[in-house]
Amino acid sequence: MKADAVTIGTIEARRDGPVVPDFPVVIVGAGPTGLTLANLLGRYGLTALIVERNETTVQEPRAVSIDDESLRTLQASGVIDQVLGSIVSGYGSEYRTPSGRCFLKVSPTGQPYGYHRRNAFRQPLLEAQLREGLGRYPHCRALFGWRLTDFAQDSEKVYLTLTDAAGNDTRLSCDYLVGADGASSFVRTKLGLALEGETFGEKWLIVDLEQSPCASRETQVYCNSARPCIALPGPNRTRRFEFKLLRGETPEAMLEATMIGTLLKTHGADPQSVIRRTAVYTFHARLAPRWQVGRVFLAGDACHLTPPFAGQGMNSGIRDAHNLAWKLAAIITGRLPPGLLSSYEIERRGHVGDMIQLALRMGRIMGPKNRLTGFLTQSAFSALRIWPAAAEYFGQMKYKPQPRFTRGFLIPEQRSSKHSLVGRLLPQPRVADSSGSHRLLDDHLGTGFALLGIELDAAALVDASRHPVFLQLDARRIALGRSPGPAYSGDVVTVGCDPSWLTQDSIKYHCGQILLVRPDRYVAGAFYPSHAREFADRLEHLIELGVETLCKK
Repeated sequence: MKADAVTIGTIEARRDGPVVPDFPVVIVGAGPTGLTLANLLGRYGLTALIVERNETTVQEPRAVSIDDESLRTLQASGVIDQVLGSIVSGYGSEYRTPSGRCFLKVSPTGQPYGYHRRNAFRQPLLEAQLREGLGRYPHCRALFGWRLTDFAQDSEKVYLTLTDAAGNDTRLSCDYLVGADGASSFVRTKLGLALEGETFGEKWLIVDLEQSPCASRETQVYCNSARPCIALPGPNRTRRFEFKLLRGETPEAMLEATMIGTLLKTHGADPQSVIRRTAVYTFHARLAPRWQVGRVFLAGDACHLTPPFAGQGMNSGIRDAHNLAWKLAAIITGRLPPGLLSSYEIERRGHVGDMIQLALRMGRIMGPKNRLTGFLTQSAFSALRIWPAAAEYFGQMKYKPQPRFTRGFLIPEQRSSKHSLVGRLLPQPRVADSSGSHRLLDDHLGTGFALLGIELDAAALVDASRHPVFLQLDARRIALGRSPGPAYSGDVVTVGCDPSWLTQDSIKYHCGQILLVRPDRYVAGAFYPSHAREFADRLEHLIELGVETLCKK
């Protein structure tokens, strides 16, 4: 190899010379969003390169809550078994008055997507697991200690300059570049985009503890205008405290050991706790005006910042990764046209905005402006507990907005959206196959598209899925009923689930139908076997006309 070249994996790139290697996808930023995206692309069989300016993944606590949707994405990434062994699953929250009385308890028990709604985790461990997961894919490479220092694009490629720790430059090209490089994103800045929205004046002190046992596994939310505080237990006797700074308090004063010690003592921290990290942060509610410029995309904190009160910042980034990954794979493999990528921001932006608004509302409950506001809010929630429907609404986290696409890669139904799964994330039950083994449904759906027949026999599913467009999508066929049938029948996998699952509102209206399920587990369409040809023609038209054109309508 020449002295002016550098090896990236098994590919030789020239320094200060012609562009030699070409990657389908280059990802900048090896946080949870970038690493999840890289793992998904690897599982889809794509060659990808991830570039991270730091020498390793994050080593200190950051995000502490991971939801069921993110765990489902990690299931699709193939790392769920490792992750589940290192989290605390299914914890809730107790909201307390200044006197310590619990006026609202959030304790969701349902697992609509196959996992608990709220789970505590440690970001350094998750990132290490995701980085290790990339080792399963020899066609994926990771460069830690390297920076993206320049890029340009034309209609065919993106041309990159990477700089290593010694200051040496290497030139590469790729089909698509994804900036998952955080709030201060170089990629976003280079595109000339700025985050738009609000940066709030109030500040919060974070104190991360280790060797800190606590009596309750639930998050404690102290809704006290005199000192709002959140205490979150984590895995392996870790715990996080967050204290709001009051008017006139400075970050420097709050970070003093005496102040931190007093706050921890008065809020129930174990006296033997070891402080792992302290920081003062300001929260933001901001969005980039565009998430795509040509062949360059933004994901995670690079294109949206969410207040921390709903624990959805990192989870929103993981949703971005899943939405973008399968679309990149479908385009690069030639299965779908490039216009599909225009649906990424269209599908994701609205839900990110909803999660920002949820976080702001929760912040107002946690930190009331004054005692009167707090008293009125807390009294209202206490009164609502006597109404079963309201108690279930809050207790089961039904207030959390669920993503629902009305535009993008989907074929809307004529029926009311209330009775349709189209544009929504498919619920995931545990199902049994003919061998008697029980697994989550996604394990049978595979990594690509699927045609899921609900209470439909295998022969009808086979007959209704003969159209060439379903072959183009390479859709796997699954028949789901009350009990599993033969192992295979006409290349259809038959599985059975708990009959009560089929009577849920989100499912019962689809019995006798076939659902077209996307690789990210959202339902792209639903049709009866008798309407298979009509549905297939509409799907073919969607693909041929281009999602980009349809999204503008």
